[in-house]
Amino acid sequence: MDKPTHLIEFEMMLIGRHLNFFGPRRRDAGRLDRSAYTMLSRLSAQGPMSIGQLSDAFGLDSSTVNRQTSTLLKTGLAERIPDPDGGIARKFQITEDGARRLDHERARAIESLERVLVDWDADDVAEFARYLERFNTDIERLSGSPWTRRADIGHPKSS
Repeated sequence: MDKPTHLIEFEMMLIGRHLNFFGPRRRDAGRLDRSAYTMLSRLSAQGPMSIGQLSDAFGLDSSTVNRQTSTLLKTGLAERIPDPDGGIARKFQITEDGARRLDHERARAIESLERVLVDWDADDVAEFARYLERFNTDIERLSGSPWTRRADIGHPKSS
């Protein structure tokens, strides 16, 4: 590990290992799984999206998105609606129950993060958040798949 990028790679691997501490866990009854959490977060932030839009946004093939949205529909977390812009494709939008469950999961994740960061200086937490956002936006720029952020929309639609 003679380069900073080696250390970043190692620490990113560890973050991946620790993600269940912060977010949804499949084994917890009633919790959203990671794909549902991520897809509902996108629908909450951006509004109704078609299969094609979701495929592009997540860089997934449409069969994978179909499976994921099918699960959201079956569990009542999302619903299909006509395109609000008058297009032919039907779109998926988060339901009230989906928004409520997403807000609950997000609150649990934030609570976990706050436990980890309890001894951090407020400026360090803010700087860490800025670096994470910069890192993610650079990945999104390179991949051509930007994520809608609070600054882009004001507030998530589920709040």
